[in-house]
Amino acid sequence: MRKIKLIHSPIEYARNKYLKTITYSFLIILYLPIINLILFSFNDSKRNIVWRGFTTKYYEKMFDNQILFDAFSNSLTIAFISTVISTILGLSTAICLWKFNFYLKKYYDLALIFPIVIPEICLGVSMLVFFNFISWPNFQIWPLSLSSIIIAHVSFIFPFVAIIIRSRLSILNNEILESGTDLGATNFQIIKFIIIPFLKPAIIASFLFAFTLSLDDFVVTFFTSGPNSVTLPVKIYSMVRFGITPEINAVSTLLLLIIIISTYFVIKFLTKKNRVLIK
Repeated sequence: MRKIKLIHSPIEYARNKYLKTITYSFLIILYLPIINLILFSFNDSKRNIVWRGFTTKYYEKMFDNQILFDAFSNSLTIAFISTVISTILGLSTAICLWKFNFYLKKYYDLALIFPIVIPEICLGVSMLVFFNFISWPNFQIWPLSLSSIIIAHVSFIFPFVAIIIRSRLSILNNEILESGTDLGATNFQIIKFIIIPFLKPAIIASFLFAFTLSLDDFVVTFFTSGPNSVTLPVKIYSMVRFGITPEINAVSTLLLLIIIISTYFVIKFLTKKNRVLIK
């Protein structure tokens, strides 16, 4: 007598108590240190080892710290400028690879993945050597003092944008574009009323994703930053070298909050894109 192989649905797997126990255990192991960091940012103790009581004075102290505020401003400025430039370059690259066939296209497509697969420390060292080789000027005027970090961030961020937008373009039916042309639409109208609305979820998702990557980057920024271009992750690292205090936890909590909010919107728009695809 033949045995009938049962096919379990994802819902049935979710009801399995052993799998649920393993999942919850891994989630606790992964997120407990982060929760501990957030809780101890409210600890009324300078040593930050034993819980001494609840306080918000370290958040007040953090906002009164001009050095931290400057580092945070640098991080936001770098992230915003790098993201805007990366989104424009990524969109242009994605459309170029999707629409046109040119010589060495497959090699360019392969080279686009290099900044993603190369370890960040190698990319950071190569950027440091490159800027020293071309004698990149040390600007003293803000935000020109952040130019080297912005260039470095764009170099490894825009491939992510290009890949996300290109994956969206791969499902665009060329018959829709041909229909627009047959109805008398110009190339500008096709881009404005067909391509851009179709790419809108991918553009927003890639923008937020690139912003998150730039905001929390440390390795590449560490090698390309100078005394007048300290970012928040680099500043946190320099503070940790002298001991972990609740003020550092407060700064880290603020950075985590910004990243979590950005990630939430990335997931939201990616989910919206998938719903459109299903429809």
